[in-house]
Amino acid sequence: MPDQPICSPAIININAAILVSLDFGRGCYAEYLEELRQLAASDRITVSAVITGKRSRPDPAFYAGTGKVDEIAAVIEQTGVSLVIFNHNLSPAQQRNLEQRLQCRVLDRTSLILDIFAQRAKSHEGKLQVELAQLEHLATRLVRGWTHLERQKGGIGLRGPGETQLETDRQLLRKRVKLLKERLVKFQRQREVQRRSRQRADVMSVSIVGYTNAGKSTLFNSLTRSQAYTANQLFATLDATTRKLFIPDHGQLVISDTVGFIRDLPHTLVAAFRATLEETVQADILLHVVDSGSPNRDEQIAEVNKVLQEIGADKIQQVLILNKIDLANLTLAVPGYGRDECGRINQVRLSARTGAGIELIRLALVEVIGQRTSQRYTIQPKVGAIAGRAVESSL
Repeated sequence: MPDQPICSPAIININAAILVSLDFGRGCYAEYLEELRQLAASDRITVSAVITGKRSRPDPAFYAGTGKVDEIAAVIEQTGVSLVIFNHNLSPAQQRNLEQRLQCRVLDRTSLILDIFAQRAKSHEGKLQVELAQLEHLATRLVRGWTHLERQKGGIGLRGPGETQLETDRQLLRKRVKLLKERLVKFQRQREVQRRSRQRADVMSVSIVGYTNAGKSTLFNSLTRSQAYTANQLFATLDATTRKLFIPDHGQLVISDTVGFIRDLPHTLVAAFRATLEETVQADILLHVVDSGSPNRDEQIAEVNKVLQEIGADKIQQVLILNKIDLANLTLAVPGYGRDECGRINQVRLSARTGAGIELIRLALVEVIGQRTSQRYTIQPKVGAIAGRAVESSL
């Protein structure tokens, strides 16, 4: 039997990765690291090792510093993995330097989220939006990440004005981005026609928003009796879904389930999904779903509100839905609701999984419909003081 090598790397596992997360003293570090684990699990990646560390600021060349990079290289040699995922956004130069030093693929947080979105997109529009976000993210990597393409095209019959291969790739990428944006504009126009039709019919629009894995799709299924896909993972559903919801004595309204938000949601994704998120911007009311048992619930609420402000939906009336009360160890772990200083329902405690408290959402929607009806009548032009008093008394 031939002698076995004393130090041999493990068999390369293409579905395994090393996670790297650095603490810069900004708070919520443990939750941030756990979120990276969940992202990796959502992308069906096996975590071989987790490397952590503390720094005051990122290293300009490697983000993690040369000592930490050497530690990562040693773990790669031991485990044989071919992928390293950073829980941060890397610059093109940092990603290039890390890949050259570690001799393996290196992904940052944005690239990981984009890969998950690419797997979860089912509709034609969703696939176009994800591809657009990927290409716009890739465009930033063409500058320094693809230095091996910086060569002149040459050869018999191929000599030209000296155009580099990198510039050719840039041109192809720009053409594809332009084509995708034109196709997405068509979808946007279709939704605009549907929106105008609902407005003419005076149908109220409701959007379900919230942090990823807060239970939005489960709530959506409970309200509409639909069968939208649900799972205990980040970004279980990606494509927006719209259904009709009947409210007794008030008729039908339209309710939409939207993509979940997350910390450091890539700006390329927000831009690509802006057309889909317009359903949120045009909504009459937002149901902001929150995992009531999450230890960093307040931070998640702030992240969602930040994205809503970015897309121009921060002025829309919200009802905070404290979900998963059946799992949360809370004093108020029973269905109920709260009101703001104006007497409007602004908070509902429920469990979308068991259905406890679902009827309270319908109560909140009935109040909103009543407010809209009241405003519509009070805005009518005055035809006399007597008529005005008659309207007020009828309300």
